[in-house]
Amino acid sequence: MNWRTTLILAVVVLAVFAYLRFFEMKQPSTGEARRQAQNVVNFDRSKVDGIIIQNGDEKIEIRRRDNKWRLEIPIKDQADAALVENLLSDLETWQKEGTIPAKDIDADKSKLNEYGLNRPKLKLKLIGSDRPPEILFGKDAALEGRMYVRFENSKETFLAKQSVKKDLDKKAEEFRDKKLTDVATAQVRRIALKTPAGEMELEKKGDHWDIVKPLRARADDEKVGDLIAQVTTARIQQFVADDHGDLRPYGLAEPRGSITLFSQEARKDQKVEIADSIKVFGQDDKGQMLQIGSVPEKEKDQVYVRFAPRGAVYTLPKKIEEALNTKPADLRDYHLVRIDTNVLDRITIDVPGKDKTVLARKDGNWTIASRNNAPADSRAVRRLIDALQNARVTRFVEDVASNLPKYGLDKPRLQITFSSFASENTAETKAGEEPFATLSFGKEDEDNVYARLTDEPFVVTARRGLLDQISADPLQWQELSIFKLKPDQIHRLSITTDKELSLERGENNQWHWLKGTGQIDGNNVQSLLNTLSSLHAARWLGAIKPQDGLEKPQLTLAFTTSSDDKTPHRLIIGAPANDGTWYAHVDGREGTFTISNSDLNSLRLPLVAQPSPTPSPAPSITP
Repeated sequence: MNWRTTLILAVVVLAVFAYLRFFEMKQPSTGEARRQAQNVVNFDRSKVDGIIIQNGDEKIEIRRRDNKWRLEIPIKDQADAALVENLLSDLETWQKEGTIPAKDIDADKSKLNEYGLNRPKLKLKLIGSDRPPEILFGKDAALEGRMYVRFENSKETFLAKQSVKKDLDKKAEEFRDKKLTDVATAQVRRIALKTPAGEMELEKKGDHWDIVKPLRARADDEKVGDLIAQVTTARIQQFVADDHGDLRPYGLAEPRGSITLFSQEARKDQKVEIADSIKVFGQDDKGQMLQIGSVPEKEKDQVYVRFAPRGAVYTLPKKIEEALNTKPADLRDYHLVRIDTNVLDRITIDVPGKDKTVLARKDGNWTIASRNNAPADSRAVRRLIDALQNARVTRFVEDVASNLPKYGLDKPRLQITFSSFASENTAETKAGEEPFATLSFGKEDEDNVYARLTDEPFVVTARRGLLDQISADPLQWQELSIFKLKPDQIHRLSITTDKELSLERGENNQWHWLKGTGQIDGNNVQSLLNTLSSLHAARWLGAIKPQDGLEKPQLTLAFTTSSDDKTPHRLIIGAPANDGTWYAHVDGREGTFTISNSDLNSLRLPLVAQPSPTPSPAPSITP
């Protein structure tokens, strides 16, 4: 045998092996084959394109269009997808519970009539490739919950549960989707609202909503979401008529108002026209318009509506007409400022006559960029951001800021700017600081202060107390950690009150006096070192003032953190503050801070051990 013959035989063997392997993979396992043999019908639901139900004289046809189920006969409308999918699921798991062979039917010609299968009232036909024959549904069997079924052109009859019959035995109207629309709230990008008071338009930019008509303003995302949800979650109460006839009986020839939802974003070159229909030039998105009409005479808790995408008149719960009372003021965002913390890298606080304070984000923490990136109190910065994000407008004063001097906003008393920052040029951004919001504060008005965002034309008021949380003093933004040491790093310690005590750590980690006498209380020394090495300020106050009492301190602690004593530190405790804390200052840091009373008590623990009391001698007894 030559090599060509051998090669041809090898190819043939491989081809046969591949075919057999493919054939085996396509065959069901023994268990699966048993299950399929017990099924009333076997089909691939992904290949089902339609369903035809013949129920007496009524024919119902449902088709899958663009992966959605639609009623085609006797009415055209959106079908209840859950009902259709439930029917297919029940068909897939429908099992035979008994079989009457065709020969038994042939032996007794009256059997089909007896089982109601000669001219059955209810029939089901699946449309699609590899579809099974039409299924005929007969009478209920004597066995409870069971019925007779057979296939078209077959006399073999099966006994099966009535579950599928219950799925089918419905009027066409029952297969209509009672959910008004399949658009989800999150998919909506624009809204057009017509009410007796006028027209309103809103548009979603990124994650937030804006009012674009009749004025341009930020919208309250939650309130807009609630407005949209009134449509996207609405459930139809009654199917009334199609919308091709006379709409006057329903108050829809001249509707009281309408809501139109758009699920596509508008582009800059597009124009939107609000009329009886919505036309958006440049894209095929006419929106989903819901028109609101009158209230039915008998169902006072409902209202007639026309929903254009489904071409029909329905009734919805009367609550939907609340949308007609919506005014721009109802949807405005009452948050003073909208801060995108994902891009926030810089906060600049500017007060006339003072140097700007610039806070910068670095590796998840904050620094004082205007003071050589000294560490900032990151928790205080985050509290400021939270306070500003949660601050509410107490009143919209003017929608057009035409007289800024009246409110002290021509020369603001304080401005705070939020910026993103790029250290290098990229395709998207240039290097440097890019402000995205600047908030200005002007004159006070009783408990409020006038304010405005520089990129918005409005003048508003906010609570006066908000200004107390925006310090223009960089010293007040310093981190609260005073020392970041380990207790065993402290080598020499000097404590001065009305007298001075001085200690030094020896080779065996034992403390001895440099100035002082008596037995050293090791526990108190260790407690003092624990507090001192990790000391935190209660808060920073700013520049040193005479009332801080630091010129005549209550307590001074000097210590070194190296064996050669060339790394000195000094902490000065001054007068008591009004809130139970104590004024303090540390060398190397500007300004005054306060420490808690408990920390002070630990720092002035007695270092000389107190002698144990000598027990009194027992009294002698004289006989």
